[in-house]
Amino acid sequence: MAAHDQLTALDATFLELEQADDSALMHIGGALVFEPLPGGVTPGVDELRRHLEHRLARLPRYRQNERGFLDWASDFYSHRLDRSRPLWEMVLLDGLADGRWALVWKTHHCLVDGVGSVGVVGLLLDDEAVPHGTADPPETQAGDPGEAAHGWFLHPPGPVRQTAGAGLAAARAGAHALIHPREVLERSRGVVDLLIRDELIAAPHSSLNLPIGSTRRIATVHVELEELRNIRSALGGTVNDVILCAATAALRKLLLARGEDLPRQGLRAMVPVNIRVDGDRRELGNKVSSLFVELPVAEGDPLRRYELVRAAADKQKAGGQALASATLTGLTELAPPVLHASIARSLFAKRLFNVTITNVPASPSPLYAFGAPMIDVIPIVPLAAEHALGIAIVSYAGGVTFGLCADRSSVPDLDVLKDGIVTSVSELLALAGTAAAPAESA
Repeated sequence: MAAHDQLTALDATFLELEQADDSALMHIGGALVFEPLPGGVTPGVDELRRHLEHRLARLPRYRQNERGFLDWASDFYSHRLDRSRPLWEMVLLDGLADGRWALVWKTHHCLVDGVGSVGVVGLLLDDEAVPHGTADPPETQAGDPGEAAHGWFLHPPGPVRQTAGAGLAAARAGAHALIHPREVLERSRGVVDLLIRDELIAAPHSSLNLPIGSTRRIATVHVELEELRNIRSALGGTVNDVILCAATAALRKLLLARGEDLPRQGLRAMVPVNIRVDGDRRELGNKVSSLFVELPVAEGDPLRRYELVRAAADKQKAGGQALASATLTGLTELAPPVLHASIARSLFAKRLFNVTITNVPASPSPLYAFGAPMIDVIPIVPLAAEHALGIAIVSYAGGVTFGLCADRSSVPDLDVLKDGIVTSVSELLALAGTAAAPAESA
């Protein structure tokens, strides 16, 4: 394995989180649903193996060691990946309604983050129904294990290695500080802000942050991207603001349904931020930092709630918090391996945040596999210990899917959250229509 392809300290953090608590399942993934192939058939698993064998040559790291459908997926994502094998699996699932079929995969977070996983999936799909041809895959590095598969679960055998390199990381950090002093100052200020937030202003107590089990439940909400853009255009802000506001309203509805006091300071969401540079979208490993955004769940007025969400997100983006979070995580490179587990737990502790909300854009145009159009993507976000709920959002071909992943035992009311998202989007659309009406009549 090349040095640049070894696990970084941030990558290894996700292994440590899982090792420290049986309830933490740190794989990400998604389910890709397709229309039937010509003739109403599903590709065979041997055909899928050949397809993956050809495409996976582009991904050396992957060579390392409906209600019924959602119920099946919930069970699939409730089981850890086998660490004696490479940390990914893919299943070909047939027998869905109307002849549809699905590719369902999970990959350990130590190998790739959400943005990287979208890039990976893009390599396995085509942008047209009948590709002009398939180029020979590039040669793999010497020593890469082969891609033997078994049953319906596709993944090759082989070891996974971690990297130390603390001395080299320290030298690089020192050199970078000399060359970029302004950036270091900005990072330092952000780190202080994060430490104060963690130690003095902890995330509020919530029923979302209790000991959880390892069994998951998945639900989805589908909306049109154009609707979110219309809200953005009328009310200002970004599509991400609209998504965060819909999640905030849904969390408010969930806490109210539980008879829970609404925290005046808001629930704190960890919002991952992609820090890849242009051209690195398909780069594996974890190239991500975090913003910690206060979600105003105590605010009952939809318009005011939207304004507060916008202000909270803008404040964190302007304050250099993403740089600070990356700096804190980067410090783990300097820590001895024996401390990685405790550092990992502190970076994902319930004291720091209540819920993860991640938004990953996929392809704006339809994608295909074996000539069949992909019609849906269901994203999955991992749950750390004492975090009972995560929300992943993916946009694809004009649609947006909210993937809700929850601990089955402590979140039996996941449908309340689902309904809350639908209601919030409808409320915001009504507000957008009201805001646009005066402009049209002027």
